[in-house]
Amino acid sequence: QVQLVESGGGLVQAGGSLRLSCAASGRTISTYAMGWFRQAPGKEREFVAVISWSGGTTSYADSVKGRFTISRDNAKNTVYLQMNSLKPEDTAAYYCAAGASYSVVARTYLYWGQGTQVTVSS
Repeated sequence: QVQLVESGGGLVQAGGSLRLSCAASGRTISTYAMGWFRQAPGKEREFVAVISWSGGTTSYADSVKGRFTISRDNAKNTVYLQMNSLKPEDTAAYYCAAGASYSVVARTYLYWGQGTQVTVSS
C-alpha cells in the first residue's frame, strides 16, 4: 500500500505561483508513474500532469503546458507540481496519484491522496 499526502495549496492571486508536494509513505514510489489531477466544484476530475517512474518522461494537459512543471525525488519519495502564472480557472482541489503505468486516465491509477485546495483570485 502507498499512502499519499498532498501539501502546498492555498490562496494566490492570478499570475502568482505555488508549489505542491506529494509525500508518499508505506512503500517506495520509485517504480510508479505519478500523476497530478484536479477537480473543480461541479466538474469531473481532470488530468494535469504525469511523470514516469524515472522522471525522464513527462506529459501535461494543454491547459497547463508551459506553466506547470511536474518533478519527482525518488530518494525523498516525493513528487512536486510547480505552478506558475496561475489563472482563476486553475482553482480546484489537486490530487496526486500513483499508478503502475504511465497514463493520463484517472481510473488507471492505484493510489490517491486526499487533495489540497488551490484557489486563484482574479
